[in-house]
Amino acid sequence: MFSFLDKIEYPLLIMASVLMLLAPFTPMPHVVEKLIMLREGTLKKAIDIFDLFYHFVPTVLLIIKLIRDYNISKA
Repeated sequence: MFSFLDKIEYPLLIMASVLMLLAPFTPMPHVVEKLIMLREGTLKKAIDIFDLFYHFVPTVLLIIKLIRDYNISKA
């Protein structure tokens, strides 16, 4: 199911993850802003939920790739 991740190199995935987690750099990264909204219970608009998901996609893919590679090397 995630075989496409084997074609993506780690440096590219790491750079995409960092960039998306920190973008925009000023005044506050969207991920931080959306997590604060989630904590306060104000994350209700569909665009805000999509934005949080959008900024976490590269990080989630990186985590999945790490888990897959760890399980493959362990087997």
